[in-house]
Amino acid sequence: MDSLRPAQVCLRRLALPQRPTKRLRCLHTSIANSANPTPHPTIPGPPPQSPAPDVSRPEDRVARKRKQLELIKKGQEIRANTGRPTSVLQKRFWKDVKVEESPGLQIHLDKRPVRAAGKSILNLPYNKFPLATAIALEWDLLVSAQQALKYHYIPLTSLASRAVDIDQADAKGEASVRDEIVKVMMRYLRTDTLLCWAPERSVHDAPMYEQSEERTKSLRQVQEEGAMPIVEHLTTVVWPGLEIQPVLDNDSILPAPQSPMTIEVIKSWMSGLPAYELAGLERGVLATKSLLVAVRLLVEWSQEFAHLRPKNTKIRRFGIEEAAEACTAEVKWQTDMWGEVEDTHDVEKEDLRRQLGSVVLLVSG
Repeated sequence: MDSLRPAQVCLRRLALPQRPTKRLRCLHTSIANSANPTPHPTIPGPPPQSPAPDVSRPEDRVARKRKQLELIKKGQEIRANTGRPTSVLQKRFWKDVKVEESPGLQIHLDKRPVRAAGKSILNLPYNKFPLATAIALEWDLLVSAQQALKYHYIPLTSLASRAVDIDQADAKGEASVRDEIVKVMMRYLRTDTLLCWAPERSVHDAPMYEQSEERTKSLRQVQEEGAMPIVEHLTTVVWPGLEIQPVLDNDSILPAPQSPMTIEVIKSWMSGLPAYELAGLERGVLATKSLLVAVRLLVEWSQEFAHLRPKNTKIRRFGIEEAAEACTAEVKWQTDMWGEVEDTHDVEKEDLRRQLGSVVLLVSG
């Protein structure tokens, strides 16, 4: 019986008479083999170098993006030349785009006027001719009617439509649109990007800060130098005598609110803005996450505040670049230290300037 295989032993045992209360069950018929662990190979030599950011040259990035743009254009041409469009939205139903004066400034697609979001004709004031020309250029660059349904293709049209909606609501005596905009804008004052300063010393940037010869100023000093000229201009020219304090103390992470008087003065000032200035301020605040930077840009370029600018010069002292640098001081500090993320930081940088440029076009005459 010992010379039999395990399977036969199990069958033989099952064939023998057993007690009715006990039964044998064969769970397996194979013999277990012990595992032989394989030793891990050891690699001689020093450990590998720590990963470093891949710093590419601007010329290489520009060449790569131009090549990508050429491929996109070729793909658009291939799609445009293969068969007829299956719907009206996939083709452009107009040939010429022009600015007409009847009444005000209207953008016509052949003989059809461009309409605002509320389906009313987009009618701009006569002093907004640069804005009307830029909107006409937007529509002239579209290749299909379907692109007109997407915001990023017609940003100036959307912004002007917002201003027209506010103007029409004011004419009807409806204050809900204006009050909602002011309410949202005041929320940004609590955590304004221009007033959120970093602590004087940080454990995260101390080693590199101490070893770098180029960095002679801390992040807080850079933020203060960028913010104080804007705050001083607003508290002396726009809101004389008003006191604006940073929302973060040196050792605190909780934002401190402004005084009730400051909040009431700024709120009343925004409530009295014209429709186009209020729409431009809204776009600027949403782009920069800073109410003060948007107000500074608005006052510098709006015709409504021409009396606040020096009369002996026509040069704008605060433009798109200054506003972009003021609201991205911390981002620039971090990217200079650790490097940029390609197709992220560079895209956000250009998109910010595009939105600030639309604000300048909207409020300037």
